[in-house]
Amino acid sequence: MREEPVHGAGAASRSRRYPSLVGQWGPPGVILLLALAAWEGAVRLFHVQRWLLPPPSSIGAELWESRSLLLRHTWVTLEEVLLGFALALVVGVALATAIAYSRIVERAAYPFVIASQTVPIVAIAPLLLIWIGYGIWPKVMVVVLISFFPIVVNMVDGLKSVDPDMLSMARTLGASRWQLFTKVQAPASVPFLFSGVRVAIAMSVIGAVIGEWVGASAGLGYLMMRSAPQFLTDRVFASIFILSIMGIALFALVVLAERYAMPWYQWEKREKALGGR
Repeated sequence: MREEPVHGAGAASRSRRYPSLVGQWGPPGVILLLALAAWEGAVRLFHVQRWLLPPPSSIGAELWESRSLLLRHTWVTLEEVLLGFALALVVGVALATAIAYSRIVERAAYPFVIASQTVPIVAIAPLLLIWIGYGIWPKVMVVVLISFFPIVVNMVDGLKSVDPDMLSMARTLGASRWQLFTKVQAPASVPFLFSGVRVAIAMSVIGAVIGEWVGASAGLGYLMMRSAPQFLTDRVFASIFILSIMGIALFALVVLAERYAMPWYQWEKREKALGGR
């Protein structure tokens, strides 16, 4: 008798996966389509001028007709985002580790970390232009300043969340300070770190645009500032659309990296979700 367990199981798993994907992404997709249709219909019904509020069809046409221009400025903004986020990640992890391990550093540095978020970044960006000059680095530093805070705060919480009994047991077994950090504290802080990274990667896009608004010669933020006075509203909306896609894509990449870096954590969350039903 012939048996086909593999193909049958694969087909069954795929059939179960498709309804879940439809249930997850179907409602948001339907709402988005309805919103775009309502937007298009309202603009045409009330004869709204294109320079005041362009319909989605005009924005789509602008995305296609100005694709080379938009792509050139997109690469500039993406470079600023990635460089700034990478620096924010390195600085944030190092500072969080120092704060978690030293009370002196915590008392000295933590107030400045908090104060860095109370000062409007728009007020700091012009000073960066004076201190650093024009070019990509003032924008990169704006991204660092706006995105390193959630990384620091979340990782400090993660490093301090380790069970004291586990640390005591590790010390009893002869673990050194470095082994405590690499084997116990660092793995426990990874979920907290990724929580901060998810917030930081979204904020980094905002930081790059703010930096380009203050002073730039390229980038989507610069393109928006140049297009708005010329009443090229459809180009402004096209830039906003690309920035939204960029933020969503970077956020999705972080989520994907989190799943691959912490498969056990994802399994525990899935088990808790199933247990709560």
